[in-house]
Amino acid sequence: MSLIPEIEAFLACRTPDAWVDAALADQETMLIDHKNCEFKAASTALSLIAKYSTHVDLINMMSRLAREELVHHEQVLRLMKKRKVALRPLSAGRYASGLRKVVRAHEPVKLVDTLVVGAFIEARSCERFAAVVPHLDEELGKFYHGLLKSEARHYQGYLKLAYQYGEAADVERTVERVREVEAELITTPDVEFRFHSGVPA
Repeated sequence: MSLIPEIEAFLACRTPDAWVDAALADQETMLIDHKNCEFKAASTALSLIAKYSTHVDLINMMSRLAREELVHHEQVLRLMKKRKVALRPLSAGRYASGLRKVVRAHEPVKLVDTLVVGAFIEARSCERFAAVVPHLDEELGKFYHGLLKSEARHYQGYLKLAYQYGEAADVERTVERVREVEAELITTPDVEFRFHSGVPA
């Protein structure tokens, strides 16, 4: 997959083997949380459209992204139904909220930071799919491999918008800041197993 090297260069670390082992041991939780992540990604895109209603390029990209994430949400639901995975409430992991702590509170840098955080979430999703695909059954492996391209494209879209709406030097500093926090969330012990969780405690 040609985009994976670009994404691995963007991220500070790879998914630990211990997370892959946990995912394989608890595929039901992985699927439920993955479904939730797709819904949250669509919700985030819609909230950005509502908040930044004069940013035409952002609106166009987020509208497409929201539709695509909802399609993925439906696809995961169908897969769960086929595999008789029952829906149950799952608490949100620490990952997204941990990244959002880095976001500055004032505009226009709040938007830029939010877009950079979005790029990291999409990049990590892509990298996680790539990490787990070789170990999955054919059906789930094929589905997750198919999602790699869209997550990679979303990562690129978020980053492009960050540079469009921010100063390049400031965006680069934000990327460095978020990269450090993101790597810590991925490599430190985590009490909950989630799609974006750290090392199982």
